[in-house]
Amino acid sequence: MKNQSCLELKHRFHLWFPNLFEFTGGIQTYSAFFRQAIQNISPNSDYRVFIKHDKKPSPDFTTVASTKFHCTGTIPFSLRTPAFAAELFGRGILQSPDLIISTHLNFTPVANQLKQLRGIPYWTIAHGVDAWNIDNPKLQKGLHHADRILAVSGYTRDRLIREQNLDPEKVSILYNTFDSSKFKPAPKPTYLLDRYQLKPEQPIILTVGRLSASEQYKGYDQIIRAIPKIRSMIPDVHYIIVGKGDDKSRIDQLITELKLETCVTLAGFVPDAELSDYYNLCDLFAMPSKGEGFGIVYLEALACGKPVLGSNQDAAIDALCHGKLGALVNPDDLDEIAQTITQILQSTYPNSLMYQPQSLRQSVIDTFGFEQFQKSLSGYLQDYESCKPRHTV
Repeated sequence: MKNQSCLELKHRFHLWFPNLFEFTGGIQTYSAFFRQAIQNISPNSDYRVFIKHDKKPSPDFTTVASTKFHCTGTIPFSLRTPAFAAELFGRGILQSPDLIISTHLNFTPVANQLKQLRGIPYWTIAHGVDAWNIDNPKLQKGLHHADRILAVSGYTRDRLIREQNLDPEKVSILYNTFDSSKFKPAPKPTYLLDRYQLKPEQPIILTVGRLSASEQYKGYDQIIRAIPKIRSMIPDVHYIIVGKGDDKSRIDQLITELKLETCVTLAGFVPDAELSDYYNLCDLFAMPSKGEGFGIVYLEALACGKPVLGSNQDAAIDALCHGKLGALVNPDDLDEIAQTITQILQSTYPNSLMYQPQSLRQSVIDTFGFEQFQKSLSGYLQDYESCKPRHTV
């Protein structure tokens, strides 16, 4: 037994997720990859998976045998938060897991209660806006007492440490990952060219993100405002924004004011099955945001071999490896945005990797692929003292 890896032993894990099956978003995607990775790493362990908003597990969901799901999505929304907290606390007291891992910071106050009462260690994940400007005392305590915080980017890690005065030793990075099998280079899809009445040789810029009034930081406004300058050099350029939300009417008004109705398309909601086709439709993926915690969409576009433009003021710096994998611009500088987009579309931007689709794809897989994600998580688990389990077989 002494020579056996700690992760080959049987542990009791409690995994706390906001969503896993019934909603697609950044945290849900991260949670799904996290669940898959930890169960690959420690397949002999016992898992209790608690999901706040899902009604039931997906019938086609594959998992290890010793896994039980607890979903509170059938409870009315107004009562769901206290019901979920009671479930987490009650099961924690009864089952006394070796480690609790929450993929959202908001659940840490309950984890902290369990730690204080029963000595149960816990980890949590910090994504982006959820981790910034926190002033809730219970949440602040939950962060300070966490045994490890995994941030999805260096930007999120540094900002969280600075704002909450956390011990840097316990805040580590576990970058976002993506499904490389779903995103591959391919010719521009004919059905999308026909749908939007575009020509195959026409330069196309793409942004993917919710059109939410609370997420105007994603930078689609800036690209729209830069389009007139870009058109002066590339008259037939076309900009497509994929995503829906309550900011659409404001964006429509901006497009009308700038008289860009013929060269900007709001595609709205796009099914997951079509998303890769949209990446392959474009010649440049651009999202000069100012508050992105990471941005999985950057990775997906890169995996399709597309040049990518991001911001030099948020976690796009991490996703684009400080400019190695793409172009970084000041999101407040319209001239720089327009000039850089023009350079990229004219193939004059001074980064040759951006014009080598297969090499670009391989680079993003090597850095952010699921194997690397799982390897990093395994390292953190191996390092952690809970590898000396209370429950062994």
